[in-house]
Amino acid sequence: MRTIRLHDTRTGELTELRPRDGRKVGIYACGPTVYGRIHVGNARPYVVFGLLARFLAHEGYEPTLVANITDINDKIYDAARPAGRPSDELAAEMTAHYIDDTGRLGIGRPDHEPQATQMVDEIVALIADLIEREHAYVAGGDVYFRVRSLPGYGALSHRDVDQMDQGEGLEGAARKEDPLDFALWKARKPAEDTAWDAPWGRGRPGWHIECSAMAEATLGAPFEIHGGGNDLIFPHHENEAAQTLAARGHELARIWMHNGMLELGEKMSKSVGNVRGLAEVLDEVGRDALLMFFAEGHYRQPLAFSREKLDDAARRVEGIRNTGRRLVAGDSPAPLAGHRDAFFDALADDYNTPRALAALAEWLRDANRAEGEVGDAHLREMLSMLGLENLLDRDERAPADVVELAAARAAARAARDFAAADRLRDQLRARGWEVRDGVGGPELVPIGP
Repeated sequence: MRTIRLHDTRTGELTELRPRDGRKVGIYACGPTVYGRIHVGNARPYVVFGLLARFLAHEGYEPTLVANITDINDKIYDAARPAGRPSDELAAEMTAHYIDDTGRLGIGRPDHEPQATQMVDEIVALIADLIEREHAYVAGGDVYFRVRSLPGYGALSHRDVDQMDQGEGLEGAARKEDPLDFALWKARKPAEDTAWDAPWGRGRPGWHIECSAMAEATLGAPFEIHGGGNDLIFPHHENEAAQTLAARGHELARIWMHNGMLELGEKMSKSVGNVRGLAEVLDEVGRDALLMFFAEGHYRQPLAFSREKLDDAARRVEGIRNTGRRLVAGDSPAPLAGHRDAFFDALADDYNTPRALAALAEWLRDANRAEGEVGDAHLREMLSMLGLENLLDRDERAPADVVELAAARAAARAARDFAAADRLRDQLRARGWEVRDGVGGPELVPIGP
């Protein structure tokens, strides 16, 4: 079993992963707020932490991955109101889209996907504990966390308490003891169509307390790894950490692991408007190219998003697929084992996927130069860590609906209806197939894009 080290945001250092219970590793990764379809940037943490769990299992650990769904939030009310829709209906619809869209990535689902609406009792109980310990107070039906009651607040985000802004604006300002305090519970407002009962009045939980409660309920605390985008470090994760420490007397997580943002000129964000939907990107380039694109950047760094970079990733995928066609099923030659070991050593060193890909490239280079047959075992093992083991699938018979699409495209081209032909080509590519001219005429070839 390799020693695995991950960057801890709190300490700013690489920290050895030390499970609290044998080989069991709890991972909590903050999921989406379901007020709209997720964009491709939201998929990065889904992929990073989903594949990290896969790597940990390969190394002999027993990971449990939890990725929550925030279905109680101001943004849901704000999106549903102008559309004239019930907020719970909108949240349920967008939750279904989220599951469908991320399912198309083909890396499996988290072990647990708790929803805030399913855990209101646990959230209320945690707030009650904070009130009892005088880390929280009731004010006009709202409940607020006393930030200055917790020494060391700000340690995760490395911020000066006096320079912080919780981002709550003027909401509840008159009821707060301190402008820095943040909401744990919000009394129901006239324009809000859903609410829950609590000892201090009918309303709904704040965002931060939802995750503290869901994480503790599914994994216990302290668990090993808390993950999410680095845009969540403050205030969301700082407040999660504070709530649990104040209520329980111990930390929520041992390692706080944050991925960088996707950038399309600047951070990809719905509020900025520079987003590309995950479903849209998958339709255009397919899941193989997108997974490779994510792997080409170190998880902690920002990742510039462009069609050119996706096309580069698609070419890399196709190169792997072409090499795979020349391999045979079975063990790989011993001389290639060093590249395989370097691949896994890179993942153990702060989950360094770019360095792992460099080792993979060396393996492919030497496999292409080798004399005689080369077995695919090493390559399959490495690709499975990237969610790309399908590149070695040897059954290349296209399904019936793909054959029909190809026939329709051929007919459209024959009729010089190139717009229809292009549309059908894109549908084929979205299914992972491409029509190529072979010696026996056009043939369907499985590809990444």
